[in-house]
This record gives sequence, structure tokens and C-alpha cells, in this order.
Amino acid sequence: MKKTPLLHPDLSDAIARLGHGDMLVIADAGLPIPDGPRRIDLAVTPGLPGLDAVLEVVLGEMQAEYATIASELGDRNPVVAQQVAQRLGGLAIRQLDHEQFKQLTRAARVIVRTGECTPYANVILHAGVVF
Repeated sequence: MKKTPLLHPDLSDAIARLGHGDMLVIADAGLPIPDGPRRIDLAVTPGLPGLDAVLEVVLGEMQAEYATIASELGDRNPVVAQQVAQRLGGLAIRQLDHEQFKQLTRAARVIVRTGECTPYANVILHAGVVF
């Protein structure tokens, strides 16, 4: 049995396969998922699991160099914006408008769909290195 909290085998595998600069998207239930990136669907029902819970577990397993969010998040969803900022700690956060954000997801290695049902609740984590 694994020692770390992440038990989902597909998500654990996807993180293990990331290289420096690869992107992992943690998405709300409504973000369009383009063809191409690996899709891991965790959504069970609206709100479960939420973005914050998934982000916490992924950050415990993944070395992130920086993150990207939609610039609309702060105004349209301040509660989630605050949760994201707290989870990311001192990590640099880049902001793009939502349309640019959606375009960037096309280049992601993996997109993790959550049950989050609040606006603009999406984060792109850019993989770093541990050395």
C-alpha cells in the first residue's frame, strides 16, 4: 500500500510520468476537455470532489514549478481564488484570460476533472524538478 495520500492509480501514474515543464490541469466540472491530453475524471456529483481537495493531494505528490489560473477567478470566484493561493503557498501564479487558459489546456499532458461546480475553478500546474 502507498504511504502518500494519493490512492487513485491513474492520477498517481500520470504524475509519475510528468517531466519538467509538463502541464497537469485540475479542472472544474464544466471546463471543456480537448482531444489529446489524458483525461482523468474524478467527478462523482456536483461538489465532489472539490478543487481544493484535489489540489491539496496533487501538490503533495507533484513538484510544481509554477501555476496558471484564469484572470477572472479572483473577481468571479474569490473563495476558490483564496483557496488556490493558500494551497500554492509561495509558488508563482501566472494569469491568463479564460479563453487563453482554455487554449493552453490543449498542450497539457493530463486533465483531471473534479466535481467543482463554481466558475473559473481551474488550475494548471507546471511540473518542476526535485533536484
